[in-house]
Amino acid sequence: MKKLIISHTILFTLSIFSVSAQVRGIVKDNKGEPIPGVNIFWLGTTIGVASDISGEFELSPDDRTNKLVISSVSYNNDTLTITDHSTSLEIMLNEVIELAEVSVIQRSAALVKPRGAVIQTDKITGAELCKAACCNLSESFETNPSVDVSYSDAATGAKQIRMLGLSGAYVQMLTENIPNLRGISSVYGLGFIPGPWMESIQVSKGTSSVVNGYEAITGQINVEYKKPQTSEKVAANLFLSDAGRVEANANASLLLSDKLSTGILLHASDEFLDIDHNHDGFMDMPKVRQFNVINRWSYQSDNYTFQAFARALNEKRMGGQILHDYKIGIDIERYEFFIKNGYVFNPENGTSIGTIVNGSWHHQNALYGNPNDKYNAKVYDGKQGNLYANFIFQTYFTDAHKLSTGISLNLDRYDERIAIPRANSILERTYPKTEFVPGAFAEYTLNINETLILLAGLRGDYSTKYGFFATPRLHLKYTPAAFLHLRASAGKGYRSPNVWAENNYLFASSRNIYPVDDLKMEEAWNYGTSLQFYIPMFGREMSLSGEWYYTNFINQVVVDMDSNPHQVTFSNLDGKSYASSIQVEMNMEILKGLTLTAAHRVTDVKTTINGRLREKPLTNSYKSLVTTSYQTPSKKWQFDYTVQFNGGGRLPDPDAVNPKWETTFKPYTMMNAQITKYFRTWSVYAGSENLTGFMQKHPIIDIQNPFGADFDASLVWGPTHRRKLYIGFRWALDRD
Repeated sequence: MKKLIISHTILFTLSIFSVSAQVRGIVKDNKGEPIPGVNIFWLGTTIGVASDISGEFELSPDDRTNKLVISSVSYNNDTLTITDHSTSLEIMLNEVIELAEVSVIQRSAALVKPRGAVIQTDKITGAELCKAACCNLSESFETNPSVDVSYSDAATGAKQIRMLGLSGAYVQMLTENIPNLRGISSVYGLGFIPGPWMESIQVSKGTSSVVNGYEAITGQINVEYKKPQTSEKVAANLFLSDAGRVEANANASLLLSDKLSTGILLHASDEFLDIDHNHDGFMDMPKVRQFNVINRWSYQSDNYTFQAFARALNEKRMGGQILHDYKIGIDIERYEFFIKNGYVFNPENGTSIGTIVNGSWHHQNALYGNPNDKYNAKVYDGKQGNLYANFIFQTYFTDAHKLSTGISLNLDRYDERIAIPRANSILERTYPKTEFVPGAFAEYTLNINETLILLAGLRGDYSTKYGFFATPRLHLKYTPAAFLHLRASAGKGYRSPNVWAENNYLFASSRNIYPVDDLKMEEAWNYGTSLQFYIPMFGREMSLSGEWYYTNFINQVVVDMDSNPHQVTFSNLDGKSYASSIQVEMNMEILKGLTLTAAHRVTDVKTTINGRLREKPLTNSYKSLVTTSYQTPSKKWQFDYTVQFNGGGRLPDPDAVNPKWETTFKPYTMMNAQITKYFRTWSVYAGSENLTGFMQKHPIIDIQNPFGADFDASLVWGPTHRRKLYIGFRWALDRD
């Protein structure tokens, strides 16, 4: 099927991956959903590109032919005759359909690496998310070699991500291209986004676009929720594990007209069992009860688009001792909204304007210790309000020159209270903080015959707390041949430290916490380079890539757990601090339906602590990952298996006189597996996490005396639970 019309697609956040060319367009399926990774090339030549994450492509014309081939293994191929290079194309592809009795088979890419993207990016699609249980965002990276997820401690269930060897605090988290999960919500926020709600996840490494702000230092992760105009009419997902977790998700959408649509997403989960596999008296994992709801609206006309989004969340965490007095209780309440508007003034040169307004309110009340004895309990009570706005203008000066520019506003208001027992007294303090950051940005894209692409950005921001700062960023992509893609990047990133908001999980220990009063804004340079080869092999194509990233801190908040085993201090960097990450990765469809990903990464992360440049504690020295997936030709069965080899590392220094833990931890292996059976409109799946049952032996120090001076649940380097078994059910009624 062919359809050529003027594209009126509005990009609210102005995709940085799409670049100017003489022939450009977008590839969609018959549901109107963009298709990434489609090959577009001139017939009889090797000149071509692949559609990016948004399904868009741009290609220089060729004097030898006007036949444009659109090719994909998941869709019927098409060939177009191009007579007008100034017209933007909208290409609709039919799905590959095979009839086997009454089964309809559609194959879609699970992990997409857009070849045309200037910034190195992985797109994790819904098909990839279904390869594991994926209860929420924190479990969405089990098959991704670039992102690590681990527990922050052995008591609260807080999870943190790592990218390029550094914690998730240096990764900019976005939802729908809006900065999110910041400050207080960063500690438990990875559990706020249920897996069945996500349409896709985009993971980019290094500094990213200045359009989205200044906070990306080691990378950026953007989550796209399901859209009412493209998602299922109605869908449901039920999940049950032997750890006592019960989860139900549902979403529904309604097309009120050809322009107006609305959708709702619902989530409820509960963990009702007290699990203690190592018999230490503490729950291996806290019990978490969560209710979560989203409602969104979309209006799309020829040149105008409007979206509205509202969300409410309530979560309760209960952990600690099963029979005795040490308890952990964390209550979270969160509300957020956004409104987006986009208008295209001139479709011929892509001139458009977009606005985003987003707001959130987050309240977290936490108690660690004996709830009936204030002299044996630590309290953290934090509130955060955020208001964010972004106004964006873009245009193409010529086919080779594109400009994106605009202004942004960000307002954070914190109201935090802590209460800590100190020698028969209570240290109680409040920490109010208001930070207002207006800024302006400009980003320029130069495309030279699809061979060399330059993306240069600069933004300036003024913080009412830290003053003015500038954020320069530069990305280059060079394609000397169709099989070889080279990328390089350099840029700065900043972040405002929020010690109590981002580290209150450390209250699950007897360590005294001492932050300094004049912490500076964190500032770092990030440099990166990568090579990606596409090698024909046995009638198929193997993708082989190698990359190196280096993060060099100018200012950093140093967390010191080494100088004193009974305390943790936060101070400004006085010396060097850096993180180096080298990774190689291979992706290939070995046989029809059988895919394989293999990767290995080595990290070197060092920080100056108490005057010494030392390896950062609780950081794995390497990680290897092998993940494979097989789907039968009729798509009735799917088998997924992942194994991770995690390297060892250093632990914070123990007490020299009376050591309670080792100085290092050893390498360990994790295995996950899942089997899925597909039916016409529904599927069932069953699997296991941590197949070998490996568990950190002593995740909590001095567990027999939780109110003593040596109690510490923050020294977690491995899994704190044994093998989990689960079963689930998915059902969806798609649109015609």
